[in-house]
Amino acid sequence: MLEYQLNVDRIDTHGSLARAKQAEVTLDTDMDGRDDALSPPELMLASLGACMVRGIQRALPMLRIEVDSIAIQLRGWRQDDPPAIAKIEYRVEVGTDADEEMLEILHRNVQKGTIYSTLAAGTQLTGEVVARQ
Repeated sequence: MLEYQLNVDRIDTHGSLARAKQAEVTLDTDMDGRDDALSPPELMLASLGACMVRGIQRALPMLRIEVDSIAIQLRGWRQDDPPAIAKIEYRVEVGTDADEEMLEILHRNVQKGTIYSTLAAGTQLTGEVVARQ
């Protein structure tokens, strides 16, 4: 079983700092919000996006597909009672000339990622993987 470790320290009433390995990320923990840092739900979406990119990159050597770009748009909706991200929609645009069958294989790989699987257990996840126009 893999283990991950991250530390979060409150800087002040406006923000916190997450540290893992040699990386640091400023977090929006201000009750009024802030524009220069990601909020907890935005961080969750960013984590999902990173997981999707990894899933695609992992599959590329086996599928022998050339990709020159990956762009992902993510939208999440929060419900109030109980507080939760109830729904996430995504669109993954891949710069490739791969056919629809290969794009569907990439999509299945996206759906096998750790973060995707974790979120899918309690969140409605829908989306598509398409060739970038």
